[in-house]
Amino acid sequence: MPKQLHVRKGDLVQVIAGKDKGAKGHVIATYPREDRVVVEGINMIKKHSKETHQGPRGAKTGGVQTMEAPIHVSNVKKLKDEKPAEKKADEKKADESEGEDS
Repeated sequence: MPKQLHVRKGDLVQVIAGKDKGAKGHVIATYPREDRVVVEGINMIKKHSKETHQGPRGAKTGGVQTMEAPIHVSNVKKLKDEKPAEKKADEKKADESEGEDS
């Protein structure tokens, strides 16, 4: 049975510990088995890649790429989004209240 995390992909979170403490961002990916999440713009690392000539489309360019690394889920806290998601029940009530004038 997979573990349950308190955040999901797309949630707005704030980092509460570590070098990026106080920063906010959206969750890009979750790794429940490792208890880790990837947050956009947080824990940026530089990854060196070698130029390769393998693959279906030929050469892959090499160089230094900047990308996000996973951080532990205990170092983030979920924040409320700026605009709450519309619920289907609210939409149905709005449609019913408009109705037709007969």
